[in-house]
Amino acid sequence: MFRQLAEWYKNRFSDPNLSVLFLLLISAFLVFYFFGSILVPLFVALVLAYLLDWPINYLMRFKINRTVATLIVMLVFISIAIFAFLGLLPTVFKQGAALIRDLPAMFNESQAYLLTLPSQYPDAIDPVTVSHIVDNLRNYLLDSGGFLLSQSFASLLNIAALIVYAILVPLMMVFLLKDKEVLIASVVRFLPKNRKLANQVWLEMNDQIMNYIRGKVIEIFIVGVATYFVFFFLDLRYSALLAVLVGLSVLIPYIGAAAVTVPVAVVALFQWGLTPQFAYLMVAYGVIQVLDGNLIVPILFSEAVNLHPVVIIMSVLIFGGLWGFWGVFFAIPLATLVKAVLNAWPSHQMQTEDTEKVE
Repeated sequence: MFRQLAEWYKNRFSDPNLSVLFLLLISAFLVFYFFGSILVPLFVALVLAYLLDWPINYLMRFKINRTVATLIVMLVFISIAIFAFLGLLPTVFKQGAALIRDLPAMFNESQAYLLTLPSQYPDAIDPVTVSHIVDNLRNYLLDSGGFLLSQSFASLLNIAALIVYAILVPLMMVFLLKDKEVLIASVVRFLPKNRKLANQVWLEMNDQIMNYIRGKVIEIFIVGVATYFVFFFLDLRYSALLAVLVGLSVLIPYIGAAAVTVPVAVVALFQWGLTPQFAYLMVAYGVIQVLDGNLIVPILFSEAVNLHPVVIIMSVLIFGGLWGFWGVFFAIPLATLVKAVLNAWPSHQMQTEDTEKVE
């Protein structure tokens, strides 16, 4: 067995470039896995720096110094962030509190409706089964309420950490953007010399990550704004809260759209019942989802590497399980990274031919 492993290692890692690529990937995985929670502010700063690097490069075309361009873009970004924080978040939190306050009434209505089903359909529905379902649903809601309450207290305790992050992240963004070339040169100094394949993978992934982050932010904005106008025009309750959820759902391909449809349908059902207004809303919501999947995504991610839907879903499950939100957010780039590594990795036949040429 050990002899076979030694032969496999000799055949696969005879090229020093392969060994360097493999070691760099393993090192990066171990750092993210064990120190990911500590490096969250750095990850946030890197994501936002990728997002803002494009407008900085655009300003530099007009002979503007990179430092000046960084300060201009950062001022605009911070202004937009403050406007969103003061204008949007209070409305979202207010509607979220209203939804939580209305949940008991919504539960009582659903409970009363379920208890009437055995009398309406005595041959098809068992009263004992309905009572059992209602009891389980009540216990689930009580447990969920206790969990949300504990999380609220934990969030209050983490306000100080959020304030620190609100200061650290913009500072790191400024230095990452202003000193981009210097930082990259400093990191490259400590890398091994035999990194031809690593450079090939990095060049491909750098463009992929930049396009992905920029495209996702634009997609979130377009889908969220379009959904809000539809919900607001149809006078749906909690329109801002639900629009934010729909916008953020695009972070999780396929799964997010299916999951966020449930609260939208439930709120609309309790507000209007099975009426034409409910049908109009669901049709408009379905049109937004269809346009997102068939128009917005192909336009924004036309330069991205095509991945099969099964691969995307498996990537969301695997990387989300490893790194939580950031694993879900970067599921597609990470899957693309795996594909890029496999494409860059020479096959056994190519290695054999290279060995014969050397001999």
